[in-house]
Amino acid sequence: MQRSAINAALLRATETLERWHWSLPAWGYWTAADFASHPEASAYLRAHQLGWDVTDFGSNRFAECGLVLFCLRNGIVDVEGERTYAEKLLFVEEGQVTPTHRHAAKMEDIINRAGGDLVIEFAATDADGNVLTEDVTVPVDGLPHRLAAWEPLILEPGQSVTIRTGLYHRFYGRKGGGPVLVGEVSQVNDDNSDNVFLEPIGRFAVIEEDEPPLRPLWNEGGS
Repeated sequence: MQRSAINAALLRATETLERWHWSLPAWGYWTAADFASHPEASAYLRAHQLGWDVTDFGSNRFAECGLVLFCLRNGIVDVEGERTYAEKLLFVEEGQVTPTHRHAAKMEDIINRAGGDLVIEFAATDADGNVLTEDVTVPVDGLPHRLAAWEPLILEPGQSVTIRTGLYHRFYGRKGGGPVLVGEVSQVNDDNSDNVFLEPIGRFAVIEEDEPPLRPLWNEGGS
């Protein structure tokens, strides 16, 4: 993924935040020079996987298969005294798919914070991780909602769904509805190990440096 495409995605995400009157912590706007001048804060943010994350999941088709995230708070797995929870913002474009995956440890709430409609599809697995064709039941705003495997669930702004550990899911913005600002509230998160994808893809983008970075991404050591 070209750095210029990452920078453009970050600018769109910032515009989305401004449109819906969301503000980030000061370090959400830091440049590489800012991180370098705050080494203690930089080390803390990096250790907790906080900050920006832009990925095409190794697809080289970011508009069709990609995601922008900002991690606001997080702990470190299995470290006493650390947060046991995490919070993220996700920036989902129309038709832009986050590929099918499940989580090895965390349970999460996905919340449509603002914008268009978010479409999520689910499938259950057996004890060996094989996809099942049976119906699934997920809590939507706390109330049980029964779906066929891969049946689209449409979350309108303000709605949320709880995704239990091990449940496969993929999501995207409904075409014609505009970009979606999504919230994620979950158990403590480790993006290096907790994501299990149905297809063999990469979690992070391979970056081609065609221009200087607008903001460092947490996984490349800048934060």
